[in-house]
Amino acid sequence: MTLKKNLDFIIQLQDIIDQRKSELPDNSYTTRLFKKGLNKIAQKVGEEAVELIIEAKDQNDEMFLNEAADLLYHMMVLLSMKSCRIEDVAKILEERHN
Repeated sequence: MTLKKNLDFIIQLQDIIDQRKSELPDNSYTTRLFKKGLNKIAQKVGEEAVELIIEAKDQNDEMFLNEAADLLYHMMVLLSMKSCRIEDVAKILEERHN
């Protein structure tokens, strides 16, 4: 998969997360997160951040990248819970760069 396709998937994933938030389909991990509420989602982001830090100290890049993916996913769920999107974060980063 090309880099552009990978980055496009992040936007697609944000769309899926937002859709899960509005539809709350059964048998969806994302739905379960939304039903637990803001505090539990924020707590999960914190847990994933700690797990990423732990993996960063080891030499297993696969585990490190998996934890990074977990953190990004849960952060995107938190963004959606707060009616924000990953594009909002990208915009801030772009503004800071300029």
